[in-house]
Amino acid sequence: MINVAVLGAAGRMGTTVVNAVEAAPDLAVVAKLDAGDDFTFNGANVAVDFTVPSVTEDNVHKLIDAGIHAVVGTTGWTDAALGRVRAHLAEAPEVGVLIAPNFALSAVLSMRFAAIAAPYFESVEIIELHHPDKIDAPSGTALHTARGAAAARAAAGIAASPDATTDELDGARGATVDGIRVHSVRLRGLTAHEEILFGNQGEQLTIRTDSFDRSSFMPGVLLAIREVVGRPGLTFGLDGYLSL
Repeated sequence: MINVAVLGAAGRMGTTVVNAVEAAPDLAVVAKLDAGDDFTFNGANVAVDFTVPSVTEDNVHKLIDAGIHAVVGTTGWTDAALGRVRAHLAEAPEVGVLIAPNFALSAVLSMRFAAIAAPYFESVEIIELHHPDKIDAPSGTALHTARGAAAARAAAGIAASPDATTDELDGARGATVDGIRVHSVRLRGLTAHEEILFGNQGEQLTIRTDSFDRSSFMPGVLLAIREVVGRPGLTFGLDGYLSL
């Protein structure tokens, strides 16, 4: 039995995580924590963090100090923040931390497929679509997708996507992430969606992932909880726990 603490337990994702863990025969929820609560973990082996970017790094450092493995779905992580977590883990070599921009298996596979396809196309752009209550843009998934695709293109020596735009309204061409344009849509009725568009002369490849309900993230979250206890150190991205 793995004892689990859920941080952000009263939020939309946190509530879904609590329900999924409670339904799993090999997992038990031993602590439900929210903003303002004392960090009392009640014997948890693993903590799942679905809080907000402003507090998630501090939460992870507290978990490392407590010797508790962490599964983190909160986005907004910078390279500097990841570096601080990695350095802290060097002092606690038995602790594992997984930080994942997305736990939906379709999204994880889409990110990997995009990195495979990226060197074979002249153009690439990303559109991510989420509900209007999401506080960050672009999404962590879109950032991870763009960076992975850009790295694959750079390794293959592929030039930047062609773009003759010289006259535009501010933001019309989206954000630029490692040379790849990323467009964010915030619309009531959406949950989490992403399209990666690739183009060559006379052809187009579209990779699309859709999460229609937060339950789509739970198989990945449960997999992460079970795996993190045997994966010391920092892993970024759920694909690190899959046999891809």
